[in-house]
Amino acid sequence: MCLGVIGKLVSKDDETGIARIGEIDAAINLQFTPLAGVNDFVLIHAGFAIKEIDKKAARSSIRLLETAAKIQDRIEALSLEISDLAKGLRTVRLMEVCGTHTVAIARSGLKARLPDNVELISGPGCPVCVTPVSEIDMGIELALSRKATVISFGDMLRVPGSSMSLEEARAKGGRVSIVYSPRQALEMALSAPGKIVFLAVRFETTTPTIANVVEEANNLKLTNFSVLVSHRLIPPALEAILSDPACRLDALICPGHVSTIIGADAYSDVARKFKIPCVVTGFEPTDVLSSIVMILRQIREGRTDVENQYKRTVTVEGNLTAQESVAEFFEVTEASWRGVGVIENSGLRLKSRFSQFDAVKKFGLNARKVAEPAGCKCGAILAGRSDPRDCGLFGKSCTPDRPVGPCMVSSEGSCSAEFLYGGVFF
Repeated sequence: MCLGVIGKLVSKDDETGIARIGEIDAAINLQFTPLAGVNDFVLIHAGFAIKEIDKKAARSSIRLLETAAKIQDRIEALSLEISDLAKGLRTVRLMEVCGTHTVAIARSGLKARLPDNVELISGPGCPVCVTPVSEIDMGIELALSRKATVISFGDMLRVPGSSMSLEEARAKGGRVSIVYSPRQALEMALSAPGKIVFLAVRFETTTPTIANVVEEANNLKLTNFSVLVSHRLIPPALEAILSDPACRLDALICPGHVSTIIGADAYSDVARKFKIPCVVTGFEPTDVLSSIVMILRQIREGRTDVENQYKRTVTVEGNLTAQESVAEFFEVTEASWRGVGVIENSGLRLKSRFSQFDAVKKFGLNARKVAEPAGCKCGAILAGRSDPRDCGLFGKSCTPDRPVGPCMVSSEGSCSAEFLYGGVFF
């Protein structure tokens, strides 16, 4: 869903700065962390600092990454605690909502450490995966028309549309380019004579960065920059999944970096309405195992609370500055999710006063209803109704080199994670 790294701010100039990440210095935007100063630690996502990190917590996180032996001991202890807590319980099904959690779990072999009656189910937290074919097709149509250059993050380029991917469209002469940060797309619009369209996918972690570039484009009165908005909101999707009568989930492992923006309290309605434990969790193996311990304790005690395991980054209320920026430029709307369908209040669109930056309106694009690839189970996998190995295409006609569905394309996709790391154990 969202890679975030901790960096130390070594210089600052108004809303920009230089952060030291390990031995690398990187330029970052500081709009959403205006109080961060030199020598402070920040959480960085897509070129933006999205949260100031307490120095003690940041140094603790860094030390955690550097002490593999201690981590291994902690993993052993947590695994034993999970086994003890699970004794006597019926089968407990936990959904890890975030795609980054799915990859971390697969890469670390955590499923092999769980007792047979504790199951981990992948959820809809891979933004590339839940983007419907119709919206990918709009980007492909625009690129092939050569009316604009379509720009997005790298993993989007290989996701199949109804007839091809953006990568294949580029091979056919379509105007397609890759960026790491949406700010790069804005810089291209400033320096290039042609029209630039940013295909804006992903969840609440990335949305504030899109609001930022739209704000700057508006201030600069750019006429050659627009956004094909394909943002999704996590809590409404969780409500839709849990409302399905076929849903058999007992708890949610909630995303860490999304929650950095929206806050842990964003899941209160879900926990209350569906009487289900929710634990916001970090991305290290010890984080995930700790969250499972917290969930099992809730189940044993008959509680259905929202708990925050990731307190070093996530607060109850989230990043209010980022939330205000999103609210200024976007309004909530219904959105289509691959595998789940249309969900009310689960998407975003630019407000009417910024319609000059809406690529759909600017280029007269239309989302057409398109069937999913024959035999592909990505939809059911994203909704937690199926497993990658239940799909007859998995590892046969569908591999990372020859993906049929999006779950095999994205680095956060559950099929890709299972294919690459399914046999890896501690």
